[in-house]
Amino acid sequence: MLPLAAWLSITHRATGIGLTTGTLLLTWWVAAAAYGPDAYDTAMAFLTSPIGLLLLLGYSFALFFHLCNGIRHLLWDVGRNFEISQTKRGNLFVLVGAVLLTGAAWAWALA
Repeated sequence: MLPLAAWLSITHRATGIGLTTGTLLLTWWVAAAAYGPDAYDTAMAFLTSPIGLLLLLGYSFALFFHLCNGIRHLLWDVGRNFEISQTKRGNLFVLVGAVLLTGAAWAWALA
């Protein structure tokens, strides 16, 4: 069984791929806005559907997870936080940070 830090590192790479894919979705939205009202209405109909909202939620979580874990990787790159207790604290920072940032972004967007 891999330690949590290893799973988070693997997930960091997976979210990078997910961010690339999600960016294509956002590119479609921007292009639809530039193309005209009919194209924009089609894009918005999909993005505001339950599936579209789920994809956007996943995209935003992946963005914040990748950000938080990227900060941790930067600290590792400069030789910091390699002790087991520090790594466990970093695990918590990544997970809680990603959830809180995602929740805050969605709360702000829906307000």
